[in-house]
Amino acid sequence: MSTAVSFPLGASTTLAELARDPHPRLALLRAHEPVSWLPELNGWLVTRRDLALDVMRDATTFTVDDPRFTTAQVVGPSMLSLDGAAHTRHRDPFAAPFRPRRVHEGFAAFIEQETDRLLTALEPAGAAELRRSFAGPLAVAVVTEALGLVGTTTDTVLSWYDAIVRSVSDITAGLEAGPAGPAAYAQLRAAVAATVTDRDASSLLVSAAEQLELPEVASNAAVLMFGGIETTEAMITNALLHLLDNPGQLALVQADSSLLDGAVEESLRLEPGAAVVDRYATRDTVLGPATIHRGDLVSVSLTGANRDPAVFADPDRFDVRRAEARLQLAFAHGPHHCLAAHLARLETRIALQRLLERLPGLRPDPQRPATPYGLVFRKPDALHVLWNAPA
Repeated sequence: MSTAVSFPLGASTTLAELARDPHPRLALLRAHEPVSWLPELNGWLVTRRDLALDVMRDATTFTVDDPRFTTAQVVGPSMLSLDGAAHTRHRDPFAAPFRPRRVHEGFAAFIEQETDRLLTALEPAGAAELRRSFAGPLAVAVVTEALGLVGTTTDTVLSWYDAIVRSVSDITAGLEAGPAGPAAYAQLRAAVAATVTDRDASSLLVSAAEQLELPEVASNAAVLMFGGIETTEAMITNALLHLLDNPGQLALVQADSSLLDGAVEESLRLEPGAAVVDRYATRDTVLGPATIHRGDLVSVSLTGANRDPAVFADPDRFDVRRAEARLQLAFAHGPHHCLAAHLARLETRIALQRLLERLPGLRPDPQRPATPYGLVFRKPDALHVLWNAPA
């Protein structure tokens, strides 16, 4: 029996629909075809939370180590695209600074200082586009600080990141990536080399170079930069959008700042910045209703899993008091759980708290509404807001 007959919903699912407004289609798939073959994806899409966990936990059966893995095509092998002992060898040299206590001790003051600096520049205007004037620059500054890159500016790092993301997105969409991504990566690699060879530098990259070769340090630096900027820029932008679009929930947070953590988790659940993670089957296996063959692409919809009604009651509602919000899978799960998840959470919480404290009457610009968009990485193209500027 053909997959089109076995999985009719998958056969009629388009990538354009999943990029524009995926939630109604993902709900249908989750209810009727929780592991479905999508011809447009040329692979399987997993939308149910329990099955998503099965895939992400089992790196032996569902691996990232495949020539088709898009990020590796741009930056080479890294912790993101390796499994088993090789994955551990690449990941471990970078892990220590991102543990919870080290994150707070190492980054809270810097994040607060950078947040205040950005807001001081914005405050008098009473209006701004916050994704590019606030969330992006903050994420870039923190990643640059975390890596300890010498001789670079946030603008330079942001330009590298934009080019690398564009290349990865093009390859994912089946397009041929242009030269900008590899060129940006070459510049990043040169900056990593300069940092590692700088005798006066003391940074994460320098310590990682004691255990890894320079190309390995560079590829993992690119992955951390890529993930740290993309994830956090999306987290801040999406969380602010959710709060501004739900005035009742915003009022709860403004009355009780301890609910900010709940707001962050709930936003991650409703609209994870990374919508999917890809794996490749290493053997024939059965997953839910599907018989998967060796070599098949198995794409896990974190967005679909995060709205599974078996786990999250009334899953389309934004509720900052939701008790089970922490069960969201926005940072993936298993061996490839996001290394810097604690840092991203801290950054987003501080950013939201300062925005609400320093921009009174913060509200969406009714003339320029925002909505998340993207097949792989989801956030609004722009988030225009207004507030009551100082007299």
